[in-house]
Amino acid sequence: MHKFDTKVQLLKYKVLREVARLSWEDDLLENVTEIPKIIVPGKVPTMRCCVYKERAILSERVKLAIGGNKHNKKVIEVIDIACEDCPAGGYEVTSACRGCLAHRCEEACKKGAISFDRTQKAYIDKTKCVECGACAKACPYSAIFNFKRPCEQSCKVKAISVGKEKEAVIDHEKCTACGACVDACPFGAVTDRSYILDVIDLILKAERGGGKVYALIAPAIAGQFAYASLGQIVSAMRALGFCGVVEVARGADRVAWEEAKELQEKGKLISSCCPAFVTYVEKNFPQLTTYISRNLSPAGTIAREIKAREPSARTVFIGPCTAKKAEFQRPEYKGLIDSVLTFEELQALIDSRGIEVEDLAPTELADASPYGRRFARSGGVAEAVSAALKEQKSDLVLDAAVCSGIEECRQALLRMSKGALPQNFIEGMACVGGCVGGAGCLRHGAAATAEVERYGAAAGGTILSHTQK
Repeated sequence: MHKFDTKVQLLKYKVLREVARLSWEDDLLENVTEIPKIIVPGKVPTMRCCVYKERAILSERVKLAIGGNKHNKKVIEVIDIACEDCPAGGYEVTSACRGCLAHRCEEACKKGAISFDRTQKAYIDKTKCVECGACAKACPYSAIFNFKRPCEQSCKVKAISVGKEKEAVIDHEKCTACGACVDACPFGAVTDRSYILDVIDLILKAERGGGKVYALIAPAIAGQFAYASLGQIVSAMRALGFCGVVEVARGADRVAWEEAKELQEKGKLISSCCPAFVTYVEKNFPQLTTYISRNLSPAGTIAREIKAREPSARTVFIGPCTAKKAEFQRPEYKGLIDSVLTFEELQALIDSRGIEVEDLAPTELADASPYGRRFARSGGVAEAVSAALKEQKSDLVLDAAVCSGIEECRQALLRMSKGALPQNFIEGMACVGGCVGGAGCLRHGAAATAEVERYGAAAGGTILSHTQK
């Protein structure tokens, strides 16, 4: 039984699996409209008010699963018709209101939005309310609460608002494609577009003699597939048609080595490993972009190495990160990473080809140092750069601001912008906990982090020894 954290993930997986299955069989074009009926057969609804609404939403999911509008390069999208059951949000008076005599909420409101019913319970007039929160702060019973939608609450860059039809709206000028809203939405109304068909096309062309396709696996893969060993998942990727499976942790070792040298050169440095964090810096602290490491991310670094050795090769990054789907479209990554899959999509791809993972003999990997593998969790980059400095016999001591989640990143960047950051290195991770908290993960939390630690401990050698491979 495959392990998914939520039923939303399971539904997404079913759509991806069917799209991929039909694509392998070259039947997608003729049967794409039948996928909603395959997933929701009969006339009894399982998720919504009726099967027709369910199928209409599934049709929209199918569109994103096959890549969506090719002219729209945005990674995160809202399925409008699936976004309807969340409250509009804002400040509301709860049943905790005692109808007191003081009426401090009324006095605090400068817009006259507070009134009272016959029982003296407070009421907020939404046509007057400006969502300042003064009434909530004034209430002695904490009876006024700010009801934010899960997607809004999860988005720390304030890129999500409520539209005219009460649907979620994404401001792509602010969005970093981190996928926090995707993970947070209980209805799966916010989702990421898929490039799974592009990956299938690459594999099929390779099988017809069109070169080699390499899978680049992020170190966060450790422990993601609870029903099988990592070695069996590697074997499954080979069975899918990837000619080789390469650890991105190898690229992490190289990045740590180069960032250690760059830190000595600049004196202060911002890590370039997390694409959502890099985008956040560029959009919100453009004056600090000169401090961003000139190194590509670990995935880009290892892809460049493969392409230098085999120019005709194709590379597919497989990891927990929706922001990677935006990163590989950036000019500096052009021609290096050919496509991106999340762990969710990898599971769908494996099952679409009928591969029995549990029956496969494991293929072991030994391509990276413990430090490179621990890039997957918060603090891992800083530890690797510190180790690299020591291996380079540098007198510089790393003093890192390790930032887990955008809120911590913002605080460090604010201090840096004002010349008040005592640390000489910022490790920024947009997802709380690091890559193990990514929206494309099958498993989140402490268990996933513990598996990454074990994965790292199983590696051998130093950063230097692995950069020389």
